[in-house]
Amino acid sequence: MKLLKIKPSKSLNKAYYKQSLAREQIELFKKELQNTFNHIDEKQDEEYHKNVIADLFKSVYCKDKYIVNVNKKEDLVIRLGNNPSDDVGVLLEFKKPTEKRDMVSADNANVKALQEVVLYYLRQTIDNENHKITNLVVTNIYEWFIFDGVWFEKNIFRNAKLKKEYLAYKTSGHDTKYFYETIAAKYLAEFTDEVPCTYFNLLDYKKNIEDNNPTNDNELINLYKILSPEHLLNKKFANDSNSLNTDFYNELLYIIGLEESAVTAKKTIRRINETERNEGSLIENTISKLNLRNILDLKITKKLKINIMKLR
Repeated sequence: MKLLKIKPSKSLNKAYYKQSLAREQIELFKKELQNTFNHIDEKQDEEYHKNVIADLFKSVYCKDKYIVNVNKKEDLVIRLGNNPSDDVGVLLEFKKPTEKRDMVSADNANVKALQEVVLYYLRQTIDNENHKITNLVVTNIYEWFIFDGVWFEKNIFRNAKLKKEYLAYKTSGHDTKYFYETIAAKYLAEFTDEVPCTYFNLLDYKKNIEDNNPTNDNELINLYKILSPEHLLNKKFANDSNSLNTDFYNELLYIIGLEESAVTAKKTIRRINETERNEGSLIENTISKLNLRNILDLKITKKLKINIMKLR
């Protein structure tokens, strides 16, 4: 199983990529990223380093907005809100910086780190019925591999055989090692095409911070955005002049008789729930007229049949 590594600048929503950042946002990010480098200790384990990254998220993005914490046996999660009952939006799996065997690489992603992520994802989607996972991350604090939740939904959650084996594993009494080596590894090995993921190495940005030159901030801005709630959690961002006004968009959906659904990691547009439908909306009005037309057509057809019978 190999990965297709995509640069942060290529993974960002085009409108968000073009959006400017306030100088104080990027300066705060540079300051906290420098603190992150200062606290990295390669002699420490993954538990230590996940706290370092949690501090970065809390300081720059998530304070009082999104919970960043451990979740049972999951290394680190970012929730979709600031309430412990809010769904998990991002799953992060950590390995210590010196870990080689179990850490994902571009040439070999079918290792324990990604197998663990598959288990966490299935627990969230099957056990907790949480279909709002937007991104899944594997990192050793330097290297970051970010997988799209939509890809996991299509290739992991919708894999009927994998789900069946997972449900059997839950009642089998086997330990997690059995799941990693016997189940997850087998299914990950089936992916012969390159699996896309956003990739970056924090060390590549160290010089940008130390130079303290605003003209070198472009790459840091892309890194800031790729780690932001607007990207990782798919949160709304201020629209630029070329994007659709949110209020207008919501009003347009209402007039038509549609609504956005976020039941899964990918937003979809659907007909409004039956109990909330407006008979005056375009779609409901059209359906009513089509139904009436079918009734009239049926009556006309019956009348024609009667007249034909009389002619006979």
